[in-house]
Amino acid sequence: MRNLLPFLFTTLFVPVQTKGQGLYFPPTQASAPWATTDPATLGWCTDQIPALIQFLQESNTKAFIVLKDGRIVIEQYFGTFTADSSWYWASAGKSLTAFLVGRAQQEGFLSINNPTSTYLGPGWTSLSPAQEQAITVWHQLTMTSGLDDGVADLDCTDPPCLQYLAPPGTRWSYHNAPYTLLDGVLQNATGIGLNNFMFTRLTQPTGISGLYVQVGYNNVFFSRARSMARFGLLMQGGGSWAGTPILSDAAYYQATITPSQSLNPAYGYLWWLNGTDTYLLPGVQFPLPGPAMPNAPLDMVAALGRDGQILNVAPSSGLVVVRMGASPGGVVFVPNLYNDQIWQYLNAVICTSTAVEERDQDSVQLLPNPASDRIELRVDASLGMGELTI
Repeated sequence: MRNLLPFLFTTLFVPVQTKGQGLYFPPTQASAPWATTDPATLGWCTDQIPALIQFLQESNTKAFIVLKDGRIVIEQYFGTFTADSSWYWASAGKSLTAFLVGRAQQEGFLSINNPTSTYLGPGWTSLSPAQEQAITVWHQLTMTSGLDDGVADLDCTDPPCLQYLAPPGTRWSYHNAPYTLLDGVLQNATGIGLNNFMFTRLTQPTGISGLYVQVGYNNVFFSRARSMARFGLLMQGGGSWAGTPILSDAAYYQATITPSQSLNPAYGYLWWLNGTDTYLLPGVQFPLPGPAMPNAPLDMVAALGRDGQILNVAPSSGLVVVRMGASPGGVVFVPNLYNDQIWQYLNAVICTSTAVEERDQDSVQLLPNPASDRIELRVDASLGMGELTI
């Protein structure tokens, strides 16, 4: 299934600044100043910023950052949350994991084309040996494992919870457990703990700091908002930081941000892709008309997580946008629609419109909640309702 996509998608998602040309990269020390740009000097409509900030505040945002070519243009914190506060990425952390998998493959620790059992051992599912052997790391990266997403606990990584439904590569389903087991693949393949691998491969050369914390079956990444922005800048730089390649495997990087399969063209390697004609959402098995975020740039890729954890990377416009916070509220919360609302306000600030066409969003908003991202982040109260000091 991975080779069935038209080559036109590749053109759509190729980053403009693949080598970080024209990009500013802040010092790796978190305490060092990060260069800023006055939005007025960009010709932005600064009188529209208060409306954007008010919308963010009313939708329970804790941190919001906009980078333009690497420099901070807007940075706002709400309530008691500050630049030194940390928050969970929820499923936005999936995109970070995809980067780490690529780095591990680059170093020769693993191959995404190998069966997952190569790294987890036989019996990691309740499937027959032949069925289990057919599932590769690539299937985990693309949400096409074929494992049953109708089980009682989608987070459960125990073998009895991992049951056969379809041949791998024939069905796209946003299933959290197979993704979570990528952490075990990484650790077993490299012989290095997840946080140690993160620190040595990303924190030291880029300043992207944070910590994976086990919450139930899940390993949830916590960081400051600026670390999420740094990761977005790393992606905008084509996997390089200030001229230093961090992910030099260009083929893997490109596959990450282009449609990974034809079942859901809006999904790469654990990244959401804008600009496709159709897309699937978690818990939905029928295509919706695209793009998923019509007010956002067509070439934008997004890391999306429960309660509106958002990292947007839009290479053509040089923008990286971060939103951290609690659930925006409402009876039905669909991550891509909330993200699209942010872009409506942001476009007013930028004094432009990236909308592809006007769409009747009301009909889409009646869809059932697409499982948020199905991670129940009921963090212990000692972590402060999801906050963690790192």
